[in-house]
Amino acid sequence: MLSRFRSMEGAGTGDNFVRNIKSRLETHVRATTEAAGLFTDDLILEILSRLPVKSVHRFKCVSVAWRDLIADPANRKMLPQTLAGFLYTSYSSGHRHYFASVSGSLAPFDPSLPYLQPTKYKDMSLVGACNGMLLYRGSNKNKVAPWSWAEDDCRFLVCNPATARWVELPPKPPAPKIRYSLTAALAFDPAISSHFHVLHFEEDYLANYMTGVSIYSSRKGAWSRGDSGMFEKVPPFFISKCVFVGGIMYVIGELQHINTSNEYVLVGVDMEGKEWKTIHVPYCSRFCTIGLSQGCLHYAVANNEILVPEMTLCCLKDCDSKKFVLKHTANMDKLLSMTRMKYKVVDIHPDSDTIFLVSFGGATLAAYDMRHQKVGCIINLENSTQRFLPYVPLFSEPLADADGQ
Repeated sequence: MLSRFRSMEGAGTGDNFVRNIKSRLETHVRATTEAAGLFTDDLILEILSRLPVKSVHRFKCVSVAWRDLIADPANRKMLPQTLAGFLYTSYSSGHRHYFASVSGSLAPFDPSLPYLQPTKYKDMSLVGACNGMLLYRGSNKNKVAPWSWAEDDCRFLVCNPATARWVELPPKPPAPKIRYSLTAALAFDPAISSHFHVLHFEEDYLANYMTGVSIYSSRKGAWSRGDSGMFEKVPPFFISKCVFVGGIMYVIGELQHINTSNEYVLVGVDMEGKEWKTIHVPYCSRFCTIGLSQGCLHYAVANNEILVPEMTLCCLKDCDSKKFVLKHTANMDKLLSMTRMKYKVVDIHPDSDTIFLVSFGGATLAAYDMRHQKVGCIINLENSTQRFLPYVPLFSEPLADADGQ
């Protein structure tokens, strides 16, 4: 009887504990909501504008008023934005440009950018993206392949699709006759400056390695050029991914050796074209990519060439360091069993440890949360897709001298 009484007493105590916790939570919610109501909208927006994007989205749960304030399109200029989706090109449909949303919403702009073409250029190629700004290369010659650009015929354009503002760069001085250029990149950080840089890497015709770079500065309104000065001979990947972080532009290349192959490195160059460096990457594979995530340079690889296919995510926590730190490893069994396709990694989410993979043949884009080991959205794409570029909307206007409306 005594033991039964004690168990009943314990049950009552447990019920009281639950009631007390529930009461405290309700009191805390009421207090939080009441405190939130004391702030003016302007003060709330000022606070939110200084927070990381993940924190801003969490604060939608504070109250209905805060949710509506954050979601209001009129406030977008002040608040940080997250990844909206990916721009990509389908060569099987006449080099058309498409947008793949990662949230299921409609494209935030017309991917064909009708205000840029076809009045001036027969062909517009999307070659780079950085913090909401896009880099295009225009030509008046019919292009038969994505690499068949004539140096004397192309012009670069920088565009902010969220505001429909754009600027055309002046012609680039021709490279030395023994050199050609395939890889171009855009460097832009609105937190530091409204100005941008465009980099056009040069390669040697015969030896096939990077020899230098031409750099356009919007502050100076002119092109300059710098030799690489690197001891290593490194050709960039075909249509290589470039990432701008900490004032350095990084591009993936393959280190040339006489007796070995598939030793990949990152080549970094500053915005003056004077300082160059190479960083060896772990887990070498041709199915790799780099990306800017959570303020740091990341390296991801999907290795399909081993018995148990796996994905790996590494981070370069310090830009002065030359060593990547392993963050996550996961096998691809779940993803492969769901879609019965092989994948290569194409990008990394800017705010989390989620990597994006495209199937061989480019028909499917999949997200995988490396931290929680979960498959996210799976999106069907146009066939023969090429060059996936992340897009984070930028609603402020950094192009003061733009030609757009």
